[in-house]
Amino acid sequence: MGDVRELRSAASARRQDARAHTVELVLTPERAAPRAARHWIMRTIAEAGVHGVSNQVIELLAGEVVANAVLHGPPDGEIRVEVRIDGEAVRVSVTDESPDRPRVLHPAPTAASGRGMALVAALSTAWGIERREPGGKTVWFTVDPEAER
Repeated sequence: MGDVRELRSAASARRQDARAHTVELVLTPERAAPRAARHWIMRTIAEAGVHGVSNQVIELLAGEVVANAVLHGPPDGEIRVEVRIDGEAVRVSVTDESPDRPRVLHPAPTAASGRGMALVAALSTAWGIERREPGGKTVWFTVDPEAER
C-alpha cells in the first residue's frame, strides 16, 4: 500500500522541541489510499504532540485531498503524501501526476460529492497548488492551531 520515507532523523521527530520534522508516504492510487493516508497522518502528528481538534481537521482534509488524487490522477501513477510539522503547525502536501487543478466547488446540498476542496479552503490556515514538471501537481494545506488563538 505505502512506503514511508523519513526525511529527518527519527530521534528528532520524537523530541517535542525539534524545530521541524518531515516525513513522506508513497501510495498507489487505489480505493484504500485515503484511509491509509489518514491513519498514517494521525499517528505521525499525534506522535509529534498534535492532538484534539487540529488532529481531526488534518485527518479530514488529508483524506479529501488524497481521495481527489486517487479519483482524478492516473490509475498507474503514484501519490506522495508529505507531512511537515513545525511546532504546532502542520503542513500536508499531496503530489500526484495529474495536471488537472482541483477547484473549490459549491455543490447542491443533495450532491453526493464535490465538497472536498471547499472543506480545505474553509478549515485550513492556508492552502495552495503547485505545478510539477514534467506533469502533475502538489496540493498542500497548513493547519496552525496557534493562528486560531
